Amino acid sequence: MSAAPVALVTGGAVRVGRAISSALAEDGYRLVIHYNSSSGPADQLVEEIRAKGGEAMAIGADLADADAVRRLADEAVAAFGGIDVLVNNASVFPAEGLEETDEALWDHTIAVNLRAPFFLIRHLAATLRERRGAVVNMADLAGIQTWAAYAAHGISKAGVIHLTRVAARSLAPEVRVNGIAPGAVLPPESMSDAEIQSLAERTPLKRNGSPEDVVRALRYLLQADFVTGETLVVDGGRLLRT
Repeated sequence: MSAAPVALVTGGAVRVGRAISSALAEDGYRLVIHYNSSSGPADQLVEEIRAKGGEAMAIGADLADADAVRRLADEAVAAFGGIDVLVNNASVFPAEGLEETDEALWDHTIAVNLRAPFFLIRHLAATLRERRGAVVNMADLAGIQTWAAYAAHGISKAGVIHLTRVAARSLAPEVRVNGIAPGAVLPPESMSDAEIQSLAERTPLKRNGSPEDVVRALRYLLQADFVTGETLVVDGGRLLRT
């Protein structure tokens, strides 16, 4: 009997990442849950998965630190002997326009949102090839639309979409690489009810989504073995209003 596959989810302890980690555990994956500052939620999620008979462990790393990214990759491989699925979910979302963005904010945003996914794919390429694995990168509508108030974030996510295509071509045929670009599936906690309702009204389906919508897209991409290099938009049709 072969061992269960292994998934590494960055930012896998909170918000959409938590939903992704929980779903993969339900699907029989052994989980490596990455966190930065959310050690408490990460440990709690590991306990919940183990209580249900699954296998999981948490690894902390600051994705803005290149050495920490390499360590995360090494420790994730060592945890269960390899990686079958990499979900590059962790990101930062600074609300600054072009003229408000200084060098420090730019460097940190690009490091976490784009450099870390690039080098995690690079560091894990050998084990992903060996296991004929898959990568799913979490992009954003901001990488497709022009969100002037989120300059560095949007540019970083546009890079993630192109990274998805480059990595898909580079790692084929052994590894499939796809992306998901969510719309309003889990608004920031700072948003008011009125702002959340406004988001729904600007969406053709007249409602916001949920983390489960992202989970469904992820499950599809992991099973769709003739799909690679694609970024699946999950936004209730909001992109149609571009």
